[in-house]
Amino acid sequence: MESLDMERADTPRPMPKRLVGWLLFVLALTGLAYASRLSGSEAPDDLAYRYSSSIAALVQYAIMLGILLLIARGLPLRDAFALRRPTSWGRALGLALAALVAIWAISAALSPFLDANEEQGLVPDDWDSSRAGAFFAFFLVVTFVAPAVEELTYRGIGFTVLAPYGTWVAILVTGVFFGAAHGLLVALPVLTGFGIVVGWLRAKTNSIYPSMLVHGVFNGTALVVSVAIAG
Repeated sequence: MESLDMERADTPRPMPKRLVGWLLFVLALTGLAYASRLSGSEAPDDLAYRYSSSIAALVQYAIMLGILLLIARGLPLRDAFALRRPTSWGRALGLALAALVAIWAISAALSPFLDANEEQGLVPDDWDSSRAGAFFAFFLVVTFVAPAVEELTYRGIGFTVLAPYGTWVAILVTGVFFGAAHGLLVALPVLTGFGIVVGWLRAKTNSIYPSMLVHGVFNGTALVVSVAIAG
């Protein structure tokens, strides 16, 4: 069985203060998400057709990115967030494809019991061509911005501060927090499984770019397919 150890010779050193900072950050994200969910507030049916949705998401992700940079302050960004090219792009793309298939398989296996789209409320019930511009803006945020910032949060600095305690610790902890941060109950197993698979990909490639790619393709495909079926 191939080792999951990251592809570098040096052993990462513990960074307890940064770890505490990251844990407080993701715990705050999780708490806010579940507080919103348990308050009974529901996303509007036309969330994807509102420019305000995209603007609000951009503001949120900008704030998140600022906090991440504070946590990583003083570290080389390349190392803190794994902003490095994989040793082999061919191998990385093969692993990314395997990860994507695994995620789709998990989602398909659990979808009869766990309806993530219905609970999250991001997918519109039908296609509204008169608001295609707003939908396209939403698509860009969901497909490019959200995966980039979320991967920087979990498979980036999160994985880096947890890696000294073991690769599987980093994979599992970031996967669980990634799932919980969405504030969903029914869909939590699907999202946690997603987080664990892309964490495995991050460990195998020692780069955040393949996990960003998988995350973006998954989000974009899910949104387009859902709208196509609804339309």
